[in-house]
Amino acid sequence: MIPLDPTPNLIDQVYSRILEGIADHTLPPGHRIRQNELADKLGVSRQPVSHALHLLHRQGLVAESGRKGFEVTRLDPVRIRQLYEVRGAIDGLAARLAAERVSSDAAGRAALERALDAGRMLGDTTTLSQLIALDVDFHRAIYRLSGNPAVEETIAPQWPHMRRSMATVLGELDYRVSAWTEHEKIAAHIFAGRADAAHAAAQAHALTAGRMTEERLRQGKAA
Repeated sequence: MIPLDPTPNLIDQVYSRILEGIADHTLPPGHRIRQNELADKLGVSRQPVSHALHLLHRQGLVAESGRKGFEVTRLDPVRIRQLYEVRGAIDGLAARLAAERVSSDAAGRAALERALDAGRMLGDTTTLSQLIALDVDFHRAIYRLSGNPAVEETIAPQWPHMRRSMATVLGELDYRVSAWTEHEKIAAHIFAGRADAAHAAAQAHALTAGRMTEERLRQGKAA
């Protein structure tokens, strides 16, 4: 049997750092990643970098490019819209379930309130990576409040792709504001136990984000 890697935590750290760079476009689509250079920048050996890049390759976030090199894959506008269509259905279900059980899950309600409060603290100095993390935290709080673990388990593999697509629109000041206005609306319906309204608002939010992202990506390709 092949011996187990003794440094899984280091691989996780390297993976998370590269993924963060891909998500906030510090490593933009098309960027060539050279393992030796990246290992030097992160202060680690090539082994954890190689492991992390192969994990990202399996997820479709990087592609092989040249000898021992990788390239950050480019975002496909159609694929992103399709992901948001699926997410819209899942987010709508999660919001409905959350509204139905919010009165019986004090811990879940408190977690959603904390996520909402964190979003209200956004300012001009909030970085793109922080914006993305706050957005993800808000939606994950709804998934957990839904009481159905399959909701988060289903959407989890797609978060890396959606996080990097979110950077396309969250960098715009107007959308930062409107996105959290929509979050407030979704949360208000959940807290009030309005299941149908929560479902509709959450689904509309995801579909709107998907359309906006697709438009920005198409504009970028045209430019």
